[in-house]
Amino acid sequence: MPRESDICVVVPTIRDHECMRAYFENARDHGFDLDRLFVVLVTEDFCDVAGMRSMLDEAGVSGAVFDASARDRWFEERGLSEYAHLIPEASHAQTSFGLLYLWADETFDYGVFIDDDTRPHPEDDFFGTHLANLDYEGRLTAVESDEQWVNVLYQGENDLYPRGYPYSAMDEEVRVGTEHVDGVVASQGLWTNVPDLDAVRILMDGDLRGQAQTRTAREDFGADFVAGEGNYLTVCSMNLAFEREVVPAFYQLPMDENRWDVGRFDDIWSGVFLKRACDVLDRRIYNGAPLCEHNKAPRSTFDDLQNEVAGLELNEHLWEVVDDAGGDAESYAGVLRAIADELVAGDWSDWNNGEFLTHCGEYMRDWLDCLDAIETRTAPTRPVADDD
Repeated sequence: MPRESDICVVVPTIRDHECMRAYFENARDHGFDLDRLFVVLVTEDFCDVAGMRSMLDEAGVSGAVFDASARDRWFEERGLSEYAHLIPEASHAQTSFGLLYLWADETFDYGVFIDDDTRPHPEDDFFGTHLANLDYEGRLTAVESDEQWVNVLYQGENDLYPRGYPYSAMDEEVRVGTEHVDGVVASQGLWTNVPDLDAVRILMDGDLRGQAQTRTAREDFGADFVAGEGNYLTVCSMNLAFEREVVPAFYQLPMDENRWDVGRFDDIWSGVFLKRACDVLDRRIYNGAPLCEHNKAPRSTFDDLQNEVAGLELNEHLWEVVDDAGGDAESYAGVLRAIADELVAGDWSDWNNGEFLTHCGEYMRDWLDCLDAIETRTAPTRPVADDD
């Protein structure tokens, strides 16, 4: 009997869904049981939905394809249409739909985010390494800084800071030690080739096509590590595995489709929320392996800048607001609820587009309500919701 899939793999894709063939090949080469995977491709109505289904069928991997129409049906079938606004249109933050799909099916123990411009390194057991990280117990490198931020690229010699790292936290004094680590709930794999930088840093690196002249290689990464308690880090969803339990605190925020035009911070800010929850609940985020190759397609750096600039000032301050919230919470939902309440109640008028933080807080409350509703209104598990 084939094993029931316990890993929900979420892939937002409008360009290259064929990337998943490399991940399936990697699993086979390393003896990882593909029956454990259920792949949710989150896409748009104008994309090749039929081709995506065929790719999964040809690979012999279970999965479903959700364009906008299929997502609407999914909400409607569960009596959840009032929460459909949580998933923005034409945005990377549609990964949140994958989180809802995972939450609606209790047979999933793990989630994995993969971006369609990545490939696994053949020598690394991609899925196996992520799961081993989530089960890790023992001594591990621990990193902190005097700015309360850890640069996940701190080991390289290129002096790079990743997308979402606050400018005010640069030039930090880094302290590296070791500590006993257990309770790992998220595994962030890092990336070779094109580094994940914001547009300002890409421009400073001299690249007008959105990629950066400086590239990263395997030798730029040393020992795997955790960020110390009370220290934040950028969490990029292109190569990430996580335990089911974190979903309430891991909402990918309503970027791009908002009247303030804030974009590109969905995974970054959700990572800030998750790290706060981990600190409150004594859980950890593991960083390092497995590496993936990031092959970001050329595009205008100025387009990325346009999408980021509206939220740059907010990114400098959001973590400070989060750092004071939810200290007495006893669950991931409790931490996110406390952060949401703080965002809704606060006056952020001193910051450019400060009202967007209030907007996010309101959506975070709706997110938690939606998760509660799923538990009471859900349809039978794992329906084929993407059929025409």
